[in-house]
Amino acid sequence: MTLPERSIKDALPNLPLDRDGEPVFGAPWEARVFAMTVKAHEAGLFTWKEWTQALGAELSGNGNDATKTPGYYDHWLAAFETLLTAKGVAAGGQLAALRDAWDKAAHATPHGQPIELDKGRI
Repeated sequence: MTLPERSIKDALPNLPLDRDGEPVFGAPWEARVFAMTVKAHEAGLFTWKEWTQALGAELSGNGNDATKTPGYYDHWLAAFETLLTAKGVAAGGQLAALRDAWDKAAHATPHGQPIELDKGRI
């Protein structure tokens, strides 16, 4: 398999870049989902080929919500969740409930304070 003609930077023009033009994380959650993906792979939950296929499918538009324009790590997270569900590590409903609880906790937490997941379950 050969690399596509277009680079990630061409395909995702809003991807944050450093001074040298290399991609960087735009928010802490992006770094976390990157690290979780690497650790899940290292733990044997999926092969790297499975990961690249899942991410490639997500980036190519499979499963995208047409009402919004997701960023690169939104695609990354969706691919990660898809693999976790496909591998039986977590049910889709569990992931959705956790995502909702996290969102509620984030909105209930004052700016600059650590987010506590229990705050989202009130």
